[in-house]
Amino acid sequence: MNPTNQTVQQAQAGSLPASAEAVPHAAVQPMVSFEAVTKRFGSSEQNQFLALDGVDLSVARGAITGIIGRSGAGKSTLIRLVNGLEKATSGRVVVDGIEVGGLSETGLRDLRRQVGMIFQHFNLLSSRTAFENVALPLEIAGLDGKAIRDKVAPLLDLVGLGDKSNRYPAELSGGQKQRVGIARALATSPKLLLSDEATSALDPETTQSILDLLKRINAEFGLTVLLITHEMEVVKTIASDVAVIDRGRIVEAGRTFDIFTGAKHETTRSLLSAALGTKLPDWIGSKLKPQPSIGDRILVRLVFFGSTAFQPLTGRLVSELGADVNILAGSIEEIAGEPYGSLVVAYPADPAVLGRADRFYAATGLKTEVLGYVA
Repeated sequence: MNPTNQTVQQAQAGSLPASAEAVPHAAVQPMVSFEAVTKRFGSSEQNQFLALDGVDLSVARGAITGIIGRSGAGKSTLIRLVNGLEKATSGRVVVDGIEVGGLSETGLRDLRRQVGMIFQHFNLLSSRTAFENVALPLEIAGLDGKAIRDKVAPLLDLVGLGDKSNRYPAELSGGQKQRVGIARALATSPKLLLSDEATSALDPETTQSILDLLKRINAEFGLTVLLITHEMEVVKTIASDVAVIDRGRIVEAGRTFDIFTGAKHETTRSLLSAALGTKLPDWIGSKLKPQPSIGDRILVRLVFFGSTAFQPLTGRLVSELGADVNILAGSIEEIAGEPYGSLVVAYPADPAVLGRADRFYAATGLKTEVLGYVA
C-alpha cells in the first residue's frame, strides 16, 4: 500500500487527526480566539510587568497562522495561554469553543491532549528512544502496548523516521530530533499544533524540510497550526495568516501576503525589511541621498504582484522613459504561495521623465517606492 494512502486511512480510523471539511473559515468557529486578553506578571503593582495588553485575535480553523514579533514582545506568553501553561489576568482565551481560563485541572489535561506542541530545543528525553519519546503521551493517557505500537509506528513513518525508531536523541541530527518532536505532538491526535520557535535551532536546509513537513500535515489532516517565530522567512514560506505583536499588543493581522506586501505599522515594516525588498549593492546604497540635485538619478523600487506579476512591464517602462533606464537589482519569490517580485531601477530625476514615469505607474497599477537619489 502507498505510505501516504496508508497514513490517510489510519488518520480516518482515528490514529491521526482526521481531515477538516473544506468549508470557508468565516463559516466556522475559529480554532482559537483571544478576546481582550491581558497578562501581567508580578505580585505587586510596583514589580508588575504587562506582557499582553488587550489582545484580540482569531486563529482560523485549519489554517497555518504565524505570530511574529521581536524578543520580549509577548509571543511566548500568548502561545502558553492556549494550552493553559499560563492563565490570562483578564479577558478570554477560547480553544475550539472551550474557555481555557475556566477549566479545572482535569479539564486542562483533556485540553492538552487536543493541543500538541513542538519546541525550539526539542525537549526529548535522552534516556528514551525515538519510539519511546513519541509513545510517552500515550503511556500517560493509559493506552496498552499494542495500541501504542499501532499509533507510534505510522507517526514515525509520517515524519520520515520509520528506520530510526530505536535510535536515542544523541544519535539523531537536529532535524531528526525535531521530527520526533512533531510525531510526539501528533500522538494524541490533536486538533491544534503549537510551534514555539521550532526551527530557530536548525540550519536553513533542515528548516525548509521541517516547514515542508508541517505544510504536509496541515494539508493532509486539516490540522490547525499556530506558530511563533522571529524568522520572517518561516512565516513567508508556511503561514497563510499572520499577526504582528509589539509590546504585548497585536498591531497588525491578516493574510500573510497582504501584510507582507502592504504593511501599515512601523514595527511590521521594520521586521519585514530584511525579508522583503531587493538589496542594493553597498557601493550604491552608500551614495543614496534623500533629495535630488541637478543631474541626479532617481532610484525606484518596483513591486510586482497580483495582476502585475506576469505582465512585461519592465520593457514597457524602458519604452516609455527611453533607453536611459538602468536595472540595478531584482528578485522574484513567493509569499504564502503567491508570486512577488521587486526590481530597482534608476533613471534621470528630470521633471519631464518623472512625470512620464508617474503616469505609467498609475496606468499599470505598479506599486513603487522611491529609495533616494544618486549623482
